[in-house]
Amino acid sequence: MLETLKQEVLQANLDLVKHHLVLFTWGNVSAYDEETKLVVIKPSGVSYEQMSASDMVVVDLDGHIIEGELKPSSDTPTHLALYKAFKGIKAVVHTHAKYSTIFAQSKKAIPAFGTTHADYFASDIPVTRTMTRNEINGEYELETGHVIIERFKELALDPLSCPSVLVSEHGPFSWGDSCANAVHNAAVLEYVAHMAFETSLLRDDQFSMNQDLLKKHFSRKHGKNAYYGQKQ
Repeated sequence: MLETLKQEVLQANLDLVKHHLVLFTWGNVSAYDEETKLVVIKPSGVSYEQMSASDMVVVDLDGHIIEGELKPSSDTPTHLALYKAFKGIKAVVHTHAKYSTIFAQSKKAIPAFGTTHADYFASDIPVTRTMTRNEINGEYELETGHVIIERFKELALDPLSCPSVLVSEHGPFSWGDSCANAVHNAAVLEYVAHMAFETSLLRDDQFSMNQDLLKKHFSRKHGKNAYYGQKQ
């Protein structure tokens, strides 16, 4: 089942290595097939050098294994919670990339300081609240998904206009309408996190980006009035 999607998920996981977003077995990518309502995800703890498309695991939205000989990623419940809550996303990426994880560990959102950020994110990139003891000691990975969803509801954020989040004391999750797009967003997240970190070293005041400029740059690339790039 879903042989093409397995290849795409494999390639996306390998692209995490290519873009220096993961070390060892630290990250994972999944993809959702709207027709079958099934998810393809990386197996748990398998090195990228050894993975093949046949190693990818197929699960339903309740986490039941439909196909595959290996255990799915331990983060599978987080991915599934996001697919259920965020309509329109078709792939999810989790990494422990350095600078975005620094912000997550610092419990700080990534501020929109300039147009590079605004080309991809229509707001600051949010950070979740600290998880409770019960959440950590209960269904931890599922609760991780819940605190992400909770934060987007609190801020009234459209997940398609802000395709990344920082889980407090943990790391980043990104998503998109395809595996390639989700990896692209994860790579951009890390780049803007690095720039925001160094920008904050040079600025000793608290400031926000010009909101008109932020909206202008985001709308150039996204939405019905987008005009950046070539028409398909």
